[in-house]
Formats: sequence, C-alpha cells, structure tokens
Amino acid sequence: MSGTSLASSAVAVIGTQWGDEGKGKIIDMLAEKFDVIARACGGANAGHTIVVNGVKHVFRLLPSGCLHAHAEIVLGSGMVIHLPTLLEEIELLKAAGIDIIPRLRISHEAHILFDFHKLIDGANEDDKTKTGKGIGTTRRGIGPAYCDKAARTGIRMERVSEDLRGDLSERAALLKRTHGIDVDIEAELQSVTHAAKLIGSCVTDTVTLLADRRKSDKKVLIEGAQATMLDIDHGTYPYVTSSATTVAGALQGLGLPPQCVSQVIGVAKAYCTRVGSGDFLTEVSGATGDRLRERGGEYGSVTKRPRRCGWLHLPDLKRSAMINGCTCWNITKLDVLDTEEMIFVGVGEYQGKATYKEFSGWKCSTAGMTAFDDLPMEAQKLILFIEQETGIPVRYIGTGQGRGEMIVR
Repeated sequence: MSGTSLASSAVAVIGTQWGDEGKGKIIDMLAEKFDVIARACGGANAGHTIVVNGVKHVFRLLPSGCLHAHAEIVLGSGMVIHLPTLLEEIELLKAAGIDIIPRLRISHEAHILFDFHKLIDGANEDDKTKTGKGIGTTRRGIGPAYCDKAARTGIRMERVSEDLRGDLSERAALLKRTHGIDVDIEAELQSVTHAAKLIGSCVTDTVTLLADRRKSDKKVLIEGAQATMLDIDHGTYPYVTSSATTVAGALQGLGLPPQCVSQVIGVAKAYCTRVGSGDFLTEVSGATGDRLRERGGEYGSVTKRPRRCGWLHLPDLKRSAMINGCTCWNITKLDVLDTEEMIFVGVGEYQGKATYKEFSGWKCSTAGMTAFDDLPMEAQKLILFIEQETGIPVRYIGTGQGRGEMIVR
C-alpha cells in the first residue's frame, strides 16, 4: 500500500456518497493484508459486488473481504441480521468452495431481523407513497428492525437458540391490531431454529474478541455499509437509512475505541448515483444519465432498481471527509467516463442549482489500467483536481470490475 501504513490495528473503508460507490472492491483488495474483516452496521439492504476470475460475488450481510480464506469475519452489534439471507450467502460461498462458518463471528448483541419487519417496512412505505412522502426504502425491514432496537423490544442474536414462541406470539397479536399484518409464527420459528443449528456456535462476544485480537497485534479492516450521505444523523434526512454509516457509527457498532483507527479510506465514484427519493443536486437525465447507468451497471445489487445518475459533487466529498476524517480517497469507476465528450464536477450551488467545473473527456479506454502515468492527461487532471479541492490524496483509482483493475499511488 504505497503512501500508507498498516502498522496500527484498524483501517476503515467508508462510503462518502449515497452508497454503491464500489467499497467492496477496495475491501477485497486490502483484506489480503488484514487478519479480521469486520462489518459494523446495517442489514441486507447493503450490497457489495466483487468480480474474481470473471465470477461475480454479491454480498449483503457478509463482508466482501471474506473471500480471503485466512481472515476472521465479524458481524458487529450494530447490525440487524435477516437469518435466511445470511444462510443463503453462506451456502453460496460454500458452493464456490469457501466454508465461512469456522471463521465467522456474530455479535451476541446484534439484532435479528424477522420477515414481519419486511411486512411492516412495505406497509409503511406504501402508506407514505400514497401521500407523496415515500422514502424509497429497499423494503428489507431495516427501519422497523432498528425501531424495535430503539424501543428495546428487539430480539438479539444471544437468544437465537431460545424458544421464541411467546415473544413472537405477542408481537404477532400487536401487529394484527395495529397494522393488520398476519405474522407466520411457525415460519419465523422454523427460520430461527434452522439458523441456530447452523450458526449458533458462531454467536459470541465480538467486543471482547476484537479487543483480544488487537492485543495480539492482529489487524482489523472495518467495512462500512451504505454511506455517509445516508447516515441517520448526518445524511440527507429524511431520505436516509436507519443506522449510523460514518466511521464513528462503525466504531460504535463494533465496540472499538476511536484511537485504534489509523486510516479512513473514503470511497467515491468518479460520478455519482443515488437510489430512492431525495435531493440530488448534480443528477442528470436523458441520454447522459442513461449512458452513465448502462456503462456503470447502475442497478441495485440487492434490489435491482435502476440508480439515479449524475456528476461528482465535491461539497459532498468535503463534508464526508470532515465527518469521517478521511485520510485518502479511493475514486472508483473512472473507466465509466471513458466515452464522455465533456465531464462535469459539481463545485457549489447557486440559486438552488449546481455550479460546475468542466473537463474535457479523454475519449479512450482506461479499463484495466494499473499505473497513474498511463492514464490520459485529461483523466489525470480530473484526479488531481479532486486532490487539490479536497486537500486529501487520491491513493486508489478503480479502472474496472476485476480484482486487479486498480491504480495504487
């Protein structure tokens, strides 16, 4: 890792836009040098896609770094875990020759996300959409699960091997009265029982585990989910997710102390995308938006929804860097801009509209490049402009989907 040090115990990778920045690739690349890969928050609404030897792997709950067989995998207390989805991911990895269970550690403090949380999420979103106030959630039950956590009525992973019939029966009766929702108690119980048999032994005190690993000089890679502009406190509220997606939220969700983090790698696309509702100052429509979407494959890895596309917005990056203390950037998907005649970067706002810096496009392929000096001068100028305006070095530049298609400076 040129220009950086792995001497201290933890490095965090944090999205700085509205998610889908391509964090999975840099995590997969860095994971080779780390002993523990830890995900802190969120649920199966997050999706990281990794392409290795032409094979695509999509992760929703498991960290993308788990493709490295040496790494211990931690799911932190800040997560809400849909057990069938987790088991499905485990099985998909097993089919690919990767047995994750022996090295999987699940926080006993993480919450279980049930199917009835999805039903609540869908009903709430339908009601809001009718009044024009829809958030555009993934309907994966994330918000309702965090509501239960905040209300202190949630069920944590420490109880996965218990008989939960009484708890679920009470909740089913309440949801029937308040939402008219029918909860399939038997299906929920069967799901938990099945999960307990397969991964019950993985549930543990991950706070103590991480502290022990750090005492043994093990290196921890913190995998952020979603991104800063979706943070429940600092994002574009109310069009945000239900968890803390910043580095501070990651530390809370893992029970790690702030001083353990030596680096925060901020990840941003060379353009920008957003899923769901909410303001998007640099959004573009028509042929340009369609072109970015198709070239970038901008469809949700979890929901398959088409993403809204637009130009990079530097004020957002500066704010994210301020919140997270970013020490360097990973600018991803530079190659998506290869066919653009002109490239725009949002630098401010005037009377409710974005103001832009214009760059000439390079109109040639950067796909697969691994050396900065090989990039066209126009592409180099774009990267250097991001460095100059944010005051933070761009250490990593993604030039394709493949594991090795990355410039490291």
